[in-house]
Amino acid sequence: MINTNEILSKYGLKLTKSLGQNFLTDANIIRKIVDTAEVDENDLVLEVGPGIGALTARLAERAGRVVAVEIDRRLLEPLSETLGGYGNVRVIHADIMKTDLRELTTGWNGSLKVVSNLPYYITSPVIMNMLESGIPWSLLVFMVQKEVVGRMVALPGTKDYSALSVAVRYYADPKLAFHVSRNCFIPKPDVDSAVVKLKRRSLSQPDYLAREFLFRVIRASFSQRRKTLLNSLGKQPWLEGGKERLREALARMGLSEDTRAENLSVEQFIQLASELCKKMPS
Repeated sequence: MINTNEILSKYGLKLTKSLGQNFLTDANIIRKIVDTAEVDENDLVLEVGPGIGALTARLAERAGRVVAVEIDRRLLEPLSETLGGYGNVRVIHADIMKTDLRELTTGWNGSLKVVSNLPYYITSPVIMNMLESGIPWSLLVFMVQKEVVGRMVALPGTKDYSALSVAVRYYADPKLAFHVSRNCFIPKPDVDSAVVKLKRRSLSQPDYLAREFLFRVIRASFSQRRKTLLNSLGKQPWLEGGKERLREALARMGLSEDTRAENLSVEQFIQLASELCKKMPS
């Protein structure tokens, strides 16, 4: 197991709060993450923010290949040391949000998995980037703030159900794997974490329904979550027909005018968006 304090001291590294650098130091938690991802020699694993390589090394022991993307140039030399014995690891200095993920993962004939202890400051953008990237991942395993995992796995009708919940369920079946204490990190963050496991799934929707329109509907619906859909989505200037169009769509779906965004499943959002994007009769 990599000694985090020893590496930090050797290279004179001070962790940067703006980059969300909280390094995982618990070997048992690292093992559980890799086990959750069911990593084997047929897998190409993409890791975001390897830090000094504690999780990366364990992934490399099980995976066919590991590609780790690190934004902090100061960590490249420590990573070279900690991962030097693994010939199946490629470390890239880059911003994951500006990186061509297809280029990183092309040419691999096995399965693709993304396994990361995500920096807190960029959790949701990275998750959505992976979900929407178009790369052929089969499984995503992320360690993030416990509250974020709560929103990702939330079901309709619960207080944590949000636009993120719907977006995640559009692409995947999310499952809380386990919780992680803040005491497992250096430095200790202000919140506890959790590991979430996302298995890819495919939902059917009409060819005429653009994904961009669907997610526009979802975001607008949750923009004022305490209001009914008629008073949040129905007032959007881009919605042709406005409230009356929405009222008719809800009626066709057998839903009342008091329905709120938090009451709809992802399948119902697809149905609603399909109704709303149909060409209106002249």
